Amino acid sequence: MLSLEVRKIGDSLSVTLPREAAARLKVREGDSLFLTESPDGGWRLSVCDAAVANKMAKAEAIMGRYRNALRVLAGRSSR
Repeated sequence: MLSLEVRKIGDSLSVTLPREAAARLKVREGDSLFLTESPDGGWRLSVCDAAVANKMAKAEAIMGRYRNALRVLAGRSSR
């Protein structure tokens, strides 16, 4: 397990990755990472794949456009 240090930069908080973690994630300065919640309540840090991010943006746009239809299909009433 690696320990990460949280620092304040302006109005934001920043986490610095130790060299070992950056090497294992294969990330460099300027790369993007995903922080996702896992089903057990923990968190997962993974490298951002531009193709996946693009597909997710398209999926979210479609879900927003068809929000009411998706609610009906899910068995919920539209509000």
